[in-house]
Amino acid sequence: MRALVVDHASPGHLSMADVPAPRHAAHEALVRVEAVSLNFGEVYGAIRSQLPDGTVLGWDAAGVVVQAAADGSGPAEGERVVTLGETGWAELRAVPAARLGTAPQDADPGALSTVPVAGLSALHVLRRMGPLLGRRVMVTGASGGVGRYAVQLAARSGAHVVAISRNPAQADGLRALGAHEVHPEPAAVRQPVSAVLDNVGGQYLVDAFATLSAGGILYSVGHSSDADVVLSPDALLGDGGRHDRSIRTFFLFSDPTADFSADLTWLAAEIAAGRLDPGISWRGPWTRHSEAVQALLGRRLHGKAVLDLE
Repeated sequence: MRALVVDHASPGHLSMADVPAPRHAAHEALVRVEAVSLNFGEVYGAIRSQLPDGTVLGWDAAGVVVQAAADGSGPAEGERVVTLGETGWAELRAVPAARLGTAPQDADPGALSTVPVAGLSALHVLRRMGPLLGRRVMVTGASGGVGRYAVQLAARSGAHVVAISRNPAQADGLRALGAHEVHPEPAAVRQPVSAVLDNVGGQYLVDAFATLSAGGILYSVGHSSDADVVLSPDALLGDGGRHDRSIRTFFLFSDPTADFSADLTWLAAEIAAGRLDPGISWRGPWTRHSEAVQALLGRRLHGKAVLDLE
């Protein structure tokens, strides 16, 4: 079968190649992939970690089940699905039922493919923040994949959403998604917030942490700035008042036994019904993968890049 594999001799560090079809276990369905979406972390991570040439990447993919799991778990043959895994940029993917959600048959596979990492990350972090009704919640990197989903889901949960985006052209779009305030950087926010979902790291994390009210919490989800976080000693002093704040890390795959199926199914239904905007800002056939990767790494994308398999 054809797949996108790591190729460090290529400008985008990816190339098309023939690879063996996946062997799937009894608890895995075999899925014919129709569309995939790219995440900055997996593309940039492949370059930095120097994965061997020929490695198949890909966390996000959507398609149709061509062979149901032998143990009876998961959807039946012919069902449209959205999938989460590690080798999705290929014509076929083996997926455990716990990392596979069903979708309406008429749903756009490209839109569905944006859901797994970005949608699940936003959903799970916001849940960890507790009830959001009436609370001020900051989202940094708000025009990115995770950020856009976080803005929408937080607004629907009743939060007052403070969106951070360096690009002023994104302000109206973020307000349309539910943001109540849009600022170019956390340092521009004057009123405290009770929680932060940070996708940027570096100085943004430092300044966002400084905006937290007493008992506030910041979740570090991404580090697109690729900059060190340097907090002053005073920032970490606890005095029982406003300084009683915390920072927590987040990694979607931290629990290998996690069952994401219900959440993937719910997010897919919301996408199909038009109640969530997938934020696709680049889309094309997977033969144009190099263009998408370069746009992603060059910070020219606001939202998700989608590749359609031919």
